Amino acid sequence: MKRRCCFLSMDDLAGYVSDDELAINPLNDLGWEVSTISWRDPTVGWSQFEAVIVRTPWDYQEQPEEFLRVLRLIEDSSARLENPISIIEWNLDKKYLRDIEHRGVRIVPTIWSDDLVSAERFVEWKRKLASDELIIKPTISATAKDTFRLAEFDEHLIDLFEARSFMVQPFVRQVIEEGEFSLFYFNGIYSHTILKSPRKGDFRVQEEHGGLISAFNPEPKMLRAAEMINALINPTPLYSRIDLVRCDDGGFALMELELIEPALYFRMDERSPYLFAQEFDRRMNEL
Repeated sequence: MKRRCCFLSMDDLAGYVSDDELAINPLNDLGWEVSTISWRDPTVGWSQFEAVIVRTPWDYQEQPEEFLRVLRLIEDSSARLENPISIIEWNLDKKYLRDIEHRGVRIVPTIWSDDLVSAERFVEWKRKLASDELIIKPTISATAKDTFRLAEFDEHLIDLFEARSFMVQPFVRQVIEEGEFSLFYFNGIYSHTILKSPRKGDFRVQEEHGGLISAFNPEPKMLRAAEMINALINPTPLYSRIDLVRCDDGGFALMELELIEPALYFRMDERSPYLFAQEFDRRMNEL
């Protein structure tokens, strides 16, 4: 009899690209039956599963407290939640970057704010960050929603960020000149790397916005940077995605540390869905 696990998703994935189906056969081969269920479904009894793997709830940022409430229900059931809720709660708000910077990780220079946006402050941010263009985005977001690249102040921001924590960063030109690198780890083991580049005329690297994805063979310096970051995560997560950008001095800065619902790009590395399934099965068997 197969053991049961669940991929936690959303009501409708239309318009999104997910490779999770590529992991289902490898999991089946290891004795797992996989269901895909929306986190918004109130009828689910989570204890029917041995594990619930948070995968594609890409609308959670619309109701983050409700999302966490559902995860706590799962945590309180007999199912094992992956990644653990302690990691998810920490990673849900991008202020985790401030924490990880204090632990020695290089991040893109960031101004954190809970105050109102204004034209005067916009000018001040440009001066402080020594940048002609700024990136402004909420600290709780996914798929680049409400993320803006601006050279001049836009009054639309005033209403959009009212009573909302947000972050301000210099626009990093390497994102459009070279791209952003994502390195994937399963149960602490390196799997694969991709290079994400925005389409012409855009700065967002997500596929939903026309971003271009290609497999990439990471150089040793990039791997060392990612592994240093990955080693700081406690407890070791089932999956982690480390997004890096190359800096002017040739080093790498952390853009995002994705521990909740990152696309895992199994299609870019034929070994990766098998490694994911193997490491999930290993974790469950070690319980």
